[in-house]
Amino acid sequence: MSFTKLILCFCVSILIFSSCEDTHSKKNKQDVKTNTDSISVNDKKEKTNTTATQEKNKSDSKNKDFEEEPFRLTNDNLEEFLANYGKENPETLVNIKTIYGDIHIKLNKKTPIHRANFIYLVKQKYFDETFFYRVAKGFVIQGGNSDRQQMANKRHEIGEYTVPQEPVKGLRHTRGAVALSKQWVDNPSNRSTPFEFFIVIAKNGAFHLDGEHTIFGKVVKGMDVADKISNVPTDGSEWPKENIFIKAEVIK
Repeated sequence: MSFTKLILCFCVSILIFSSCEDTHSKKNKQDVKTNTDSISVNDKKEKTNTTATQEKNKSDSKNKDFEEEPFRLTNDNLEEFLANYGKENPETLVNIKTIYGDIHIKLNKKTPIHRANFIYLVKQKYFDETFFYRVAKGFVIQGGNSDRQQMANKRHEIGEYTVPQEPVKGLRHTRGAVALSKQWVDNPSNRSTPFEFFIVIAKNGAFHLDGEHTIFGKVVKGMDVADKISNVPTDGSEWPKENIFIKAEVIK
């Protein structure tokens, strides 16, 4: 073989080898690119799933934040609520059941907020968790409170509020008069506590209370029962030694 042919063969061999090497290199690069694309797709799926989860969590959290709070009475909403409630619930006769018998209380339409409040509490079964818890002999018996946790829970459910005075000219604390008690401290407007009521037992009335409380009802049946309760044994704080449970129901 001549030298020139030898050189020519050598060049052809190098060219063939280089061509094979480039092809192999491109194939590797394509494979790598394909694998990278595959990882990128998975990443996108994971990112999409994560984003969807985060959005759902945010939505759930938002819905939780905006869940409707249970209705409770406050000083801000009570007058409007009780005005509407009173129109829809016009009853005026309530029965207070005790172990000594029944006491029928006729509610006064001229004290609409107090009447509606009392009917509302009766229908909410509030008084069923309470006692006649105070007996001031020859003066008043007072109900609507107790030392039971159920009573405290019920008050929390109903709301924290007081009732504005509704004075009615001519109404006085005669025997059998029914009124709401009131908070004596920091109460310049004489607002009533909504939950606790008292019945005047005094034969000659308790006229020194006039102007201090709203009289919203009168006992029309069962004063003999009220008298029996007024004579039960009490401790030093006028709390009956035996609990006098109350069950209240609307008659009409």
